[in-house]
Amino acid sequence: MKRILIAECGQEIASFNPVPSELDSFRLSTPAELIPEHQNLKTEIGGALNIFKARKDIELVGGFGARSITSGGTTSAAAWKFISESFLDSLKAAGKVDGVYFSLHGAMGAVGQLDPEGYLLVEARKILGEEVPIVSSFDLHGVITDPVLKNSNAITVFHTYPHIDLFETGQRSARLLLKIMEEGARPVTVRARIPALVRGDELKTKTGLFGKCMDEAIALENSPKGLSGAIFIGNPFTDVPDLSSNVIICTNDDEKLAVDTATKIAADFWKVREQLQAHLTSVPDAVAKACAAKSGTTILVDAADATSSGACGDSNVVLSELIKQGYAGTVLAPLTDPAAVAAAFKAGVGNTVTTKIGGALDPRYTPFEVTGKVHLLSDGEFNSEVEGEPWHAGNCAVLKVKNITLVLMSKPVSLHNRSLFYSHGQNPEKFDLVIVKSPHCQDHMYLNWATTYINVDAPGSTSANLPSLGHTICRRPVFPLDANVEYVPEITVYRR
Repeated sequence: MKRILIAECGQEIASFNPVPSELDSFRLSTPAELIPEHQNLKTEIGGALNIFKARKDIELVGGFGARSITSGGTTSAAAWKFISESFLDSLKAAGKVDGVYFSLHGAMGAVGQLDPEGYLLVEARKILGEEVPIVSSFDLHGVITDPVLKNSNAITVFHTYPHIDLFETGQRSARLLLKIMEEGARPVTVRARIPALVRGDELKTKTGLFGKCMDEAIALENSPKGLSGAIFIGNPFTDVPDLSSNVIICTNDDEKLAVDTATKIAADFWKVREQLQAHLTSVPDAVAKACAAKSGTTILVDAADATSSGACGDSNVVLSELIKQGYAGTVLAPLTDPAAVAAAFKAGVGNTVTTKIGGALDPRYTPFEVTGKVHLLSDGEFNSEVEGEPWHAGNCAVLKVKNITLVLMSKPVSLHNRSLFYSHGQNPEKFDLVIVKSPHCQDHMYLNWATTYINVDAPGSTSANLPSLGHTICRRPVFPLDANVEYVPEITVYRR
């Protein structure tokens, strides 16, 4: 009976979010809870379980799990201490194992630790030994580092953006681990670093130029000698030393194939780097276009306040401009504002409340006062639309302020789907205008039916206007933060 250990640590941070992530920003799982919790979820671990549990000769050993409820600011020192110690203690308690699968993200950052995933893998090796195969999975927005690649036998990475292959990535990870354990696969991994940060519509893998580059990596993975292939584009809001884009190619003991493939894909990616940037419209111009729209629904995408990218979700900039320009249509908007929620709870459903909204967490936004009717109150407990994961937004309130319907949260949750709206009785298709705080949702959620769709250049900790963010830590020069960046192939080979 082979024993396979599974553990998890997943978070994406925005270094420019001034609010630290604390333990209550995570869903924590004990070793006894981890596997049962993921059994019926469309997560990476859920996908791995789908493969492992089909085997009668595998014993699964649960490790500690920490998965952020949404992205956020840098993890506090205290939260990181608890998470890292709990993670590593669970490895020590697991006993002898034959293989390990870690579900990670790659864009985590903590006070005092700029490479949390690398730290965990270095320490895991000390605990587990040099011979136990480790396969780790990552989000393609991860920031890949030498410690990660040196201490994993192989890694897998999401192939899709928006991300719809979490489950499949877990399956690929499980199959790869079994290939190493049972078939004697000998992974050789090549990293091709690209000095570029990217953002924008061309990153959508189904329709954009990034997808064409990713297809090259997938073709290698599916070839006879391929084990894994993908492209990390990093999270441009995670300001850490290794922030960049990277091609990762892993073959079965064929270094030349891995080097040649990674080198070509990196060159292809570099050629289109300028097209892999966001096209943004100023807030006043975007609202003016919304005011001029004659019919249908207008979507204003405020990705600068995207909670799934690490922002607080408390920007009121677009709302303020809609009011300033006298937009008359019906508006649906999400907003993180615990004080406004508390005021709504105090007033009660059906009653009128006057409260300030916006800037509850991020001081770059200036609160303003509104008066509205409390339409609904909730405990903020609901499941995500895609993965089925439980989400926790704290107490929530639906406040109707004239033509504007606000779905107010006490705590940020991801807004890359419509879960928050649906769970509070709001159908985006019934409104004239919706503020969407996510750079890209799956097309059917908004893009396919919206009449007007505008990416707004608003201020925020996750702005697609990358030079505006103020990076101070990441390696320079890097496009588009610096002018005249030259691309020189930077290839590193990893083999255990």
